[in-house]
Amino acid sequence: MKKLKSWMMIAALGLSLMLSGCSEKAAEGPRIGVIQLMEHTSLNMIYDSLKEELETLGYQDGENCTIVFKNAQGEQSNIGSIVSSFQSEKLDVVVAIATPTAQSAAKLAETTPVIFSAVTDPITSGLTSSLEHPDQNITGTSDEVAVAQILDLALQLQPELKTLGMIYNVGEVNSQTNIAKAKEAAEKLGLTVIEAPVANTSEVAQAAQVLSEKCDALFSPNDNTVATAMSTVTQITRSAGIPVYVGADSMVMDGGTATIGINYVELGKETARMVDQVLKGTDVSAIPVKVFNENLSVYVNTDALEELHLTLPESLAADAQLVTLKDPQ
Repeated sequence: MKKLKSWMMIAALGLSLMLSGCSEKAAEGPRIGVIQLMEHTSLNMIYDSLKEELETLGYQDGENCTIVFKNAQGEQSNIGSIVSSFQSEKLDVVVAIATPTAQSAAKLAETTPVIFSAVTDPITSGLTSSLEHPDQNITGTSDEVAVAQILDLALQLQPELKTLGMIYNVGEVNSQTNIAKAKEAAEKLGLTVIEAPVANTSEVAQAAQVLSEKCDALFSPNDNTVATAMSTVTQITRSAGIPVYVGADSMVMDGGTATIGINYVELGKETARMVDQVLKGTDVSAIPVKVFNENLSVYVNTDALEELHLTLPESLAADAQLVTLKDPQ
């Protein structure tokens, strides 16, 4: 009996060593850190397509690489804590999704290459002084918003549009840049602008309500705070009978009326390709920032058009770049 117990103990120890060996093997290969600002459709699409493209490129999480994913849940203090923890993680590359995340992650670039994703204005954000030749061990993908084209689209759908409300988080550099462009474009189009800046998601409902009572339509750029609260914005504006023009296709998926812009799945895939380049030895300075500002599509929410009694002009209906979407189920 004692011999049997001894053999069982030896077997258990052997199994433990085997499992330990498997664990170490799973940890072999590059370590990729990813910081996502918060949960909303655009950012989720970027991370999902990033992982999918990495798998296509041969990176299998838990097999030949390790992806350390952290979501800051929209809290700046969380971003700081994540960045601090990443400093001791011995990562080979860090991906920062969204402008506030990338700005905080920039300190990691002293020792680790940083690839940002969905940063509207990398230069103003302080991430590089050159898009063509990144000079701070940071590069990535930029989701530049076609603000002037979006307002042109708004006038095609609403020829009677006179007063445009703008809702955004004044603390987001990406939104500051796009709102400045939007105000300039609105002035050229003869539109009156009413602004309602917010500091967090809890203020979005009130801002949307106030603007809905004063404006013919609302505009929000690719603002993370507003994107998180799109269901609330949609409910308020639909009840008031006014459209919401937005800066991202995902915001149309979440109930916005229309936009002209990029596909965030492609943005995520391109970010993954940059990660692959870095892991294969390409210096960050040799990887230009990829600005997505060509081959843009027109995204319209057909449920919104129907509820708001808006008619898609024939020129848009025949556009090969038209993408029709519906409200989330």
